[in-house]
Amino acid sequence: MRKWRNDFKNKSNSEDYYDLLDDWDLIESSLATQYPFRIRNIIKGMKWGELSSYISGLMHNTPLGNIVQIRAETDKEIISRMTPEQKEIRRKWRNSQAKQVNEEDMKQFLEQMKKSLTSLAGGEQNGRS
Repeated sequence: MRKWRNDFKNKSNSEDYYDLLDDWDLIESSLATQYPFRIRNIIKGMKWGELSSYISGLMHNTPLGNIVQIRAETDKEIISRMTPEQKEIRRKWRNSQAKQVNEEDMKQFLEQMKKSLTSLAGGEQNGRS
């Protein structure tokens, strides 16, 4: 997940519901929907902070906003009323997020597990942990 400012985030946690690279077409069309410019025409002269501000200000009624609402939905009643297409969008997003595991986080987790198991087994034995 490529992160920047707090935008399109569920208020109950800090999970992102869009990806800067994978969702660029949605971002581009959303910017065109909401703002009076075409990002392709001005992006070379735009600073990152300015672009980030425009993206973070996108409303729910833009193409990206609509997709984010679908991806972020947790209410079972609302999910049950989603169209098959909306459910597929949500399923694909959830599956892609489940597959993304940060290698450093995985190493830290495995090291913690190793220490816990070593401690449970009585500590270091024969110079090995």
